[in-house]
Amino acid sequence: MTDELRGSGDAGQALAEELVRALYREHAGPLFGFVLHLVGGDRQRAEDVVQETLVRAWRHADRLEVTAGSVRPWLVTVARRIVIDDHRRSAARPPETDASPLELLPAEDELDRALRMMAITDALGALSQAHREVIVASYLKGRSIAQVAADLGVPEGTVKSRIFYALRSLRIALEERGVT
Repeated sequence: MTDELRGSGDAGQALAEELVRALYREHAGPLFGFVLHLVGGDRQRAEDVVQETLVRAWRHADRLEVTAGSVRPWLVTVARRIVIDDHRRSAARPPETDASPLELLPAEDELDRALRMMAITDALGALSQAHREVIVASYLKGRSIAQVAADLGVPEGTVKSRIFYALRSLRIALEERGVT
């Protein structure tokens, strides 16, 4: 029969389908029982494994030696390997978790942050131009004292004293606006 399956065309396809039908009639029941034991009684999973086993038999119908004896050992081996592969695949993935507990966690309130930023912006606006320049350059832009001094064209000592007095004025302005 395998020589006939090696032929191309519709005749070979029809013979392969007939072979799978015969395999199903003869081996599906015992194979299902074997696989059901392997998957711990999960009938749906056992049906899926038997179906995949028969699909693989259909794909390799030209290599199956039906005349040499029963193909049941081949089918059992294929089914067993499918179950093992599925087990390994599921063990390699982390278990999925339910997202509902995350919905109960309180989220950071963006309104408070926005209000604080508005108050800080307003307080920065209340500073003198020289004080605002050094705060923005050193704290918001992350520049060093030497870089700020070079950018503004003033000595480093002047930048340090401006930062000191600007921070003191900024703290007072923020306290007036209720930001601590």
